Amino acid sequence: MISFNVPPFVGNELKYIEEAVRMRKICGDGSFTKKCSRWLEKQTGSAKVLLTTSCTHATEMAAILSDIEPDDEVIMPSYTFVSTANAFTLRGARIVFVDIRPDTMNIDEKLIESAITEKTKAIVVVHYAGVSCEMDTIMDIAKRHNICVIEDAAQGMMSTYKGKPLGTIGDYGCYSFHETKNYSMGEGGALLVKNKKNIQQAEIIREKGTNRSQYFRGEIDKYTWMSTGSSYLPSELNAAYLWAQLEAAQKIYDDRMNSWNKYHDLLSELEKSGNIELPGVPEECKHNAHMFYIKTNNLEERTRLIKYLKKENIYAVFHYIPLHSSPAGKELGQFHGEDKYTTKESERLLRLPLYYGLGEDDIEHIVSKIKDFWK
Repeated sequence: MISFNVPPFVGNELKYIEEAVRMRKICGDGSFTKKCSRWLEKQTGSAKVLLTTSCTHATEMAAILSDIEPDDEVIMPSYTFVSTANAFTLRGARIVFVDIRPDTMNIDEKLIESAITEKTKAIVVVHYAGVSCEMDTIMDIAKRHNICVIEDAAQGMMSTYKGKPLGTIGDYGCYSFHETKNYSMGEGGALLVKNKKNIQQAEIIREKGTNRSQYFRGEIDKYTWMSTGSSYLPSELNAAYLWAQLEAAQKIYDDRMNSWNKYHDLLSELEKSGNIELPGVPEECKHNAHMFYIKTNNLEERTRLIKYLKKENIYAVFHYIPLHSSPAGKELGQFHGEDKYTTKESERLLRLPLYYGLGEDDIEHIVSKIKDFWK
């Protein structure tokens, strides 16, 4: 059987978890959390990186920091995970969904400005499969309308746009370290803060609304409740697991990229014959091999291919059901303009197995079975 995903494991995870236990500091913000945060700050150039319990929680923090309030409108793609929207509906905002580009599955930057109203408070971009949205255009729109930009870069760590790490271009960036991501701590994430003036408030929100972080640094003699917040600190055990993978970040990146390139090379023949479409990566984007997907001609064909591969013990899966077609999406949001691509493209997309340590023989086997399907 070839699984769709196998959580990354590089070798030092258990050693570091044991070290954390022996340090008698496992509740969060210990030495491993600090190591991870410093590494991420150096890697991305962010003013501050705060580890969180999930990317969902990082996005919730970004919503609070962006002062999202009831009746505000937030623009985002419908083709995304529910957390992208939940972070803002929890604050009382209404979601305005915009259609995607078929080449990248990212929000169509040309459609954003027409969706802006006097109630628009933020634009949330989702870098699908670790391929960046067209950020120059989006940042220009946001600047002209004085709107906050939040990057859902859950899939985008180690990816760049014109040399800039994803998550660092907008006001806030959100990473995921879920077990399905390139780098994992089981459940976890990170908030990237661009502007230094927002760091203190971000720390307060993350520490249950208290200035506890300042207290631990010796900047104040006691800590107290300062504002709205929640418990967004991950366990030190999770951070220890993540640190082992950040140490091997380039090794993991190279391994996944080799797999992605092999898929692309071996499947190019099927694309040329018109059976499938392969992922699009704009020239200004450097992706991280988070995902390899193909697009079939229609939903019926995709369904048959999934069943065929499953019979061959290969687990390939589809992805998001567009949020605007869901019960909650209909109640809490609205689709602006025409759904020209969101639904149609989502019904064609099929994700193939891709994870650290996936063997070349496995990829060749998967591709051979895909080719057999069309024979």
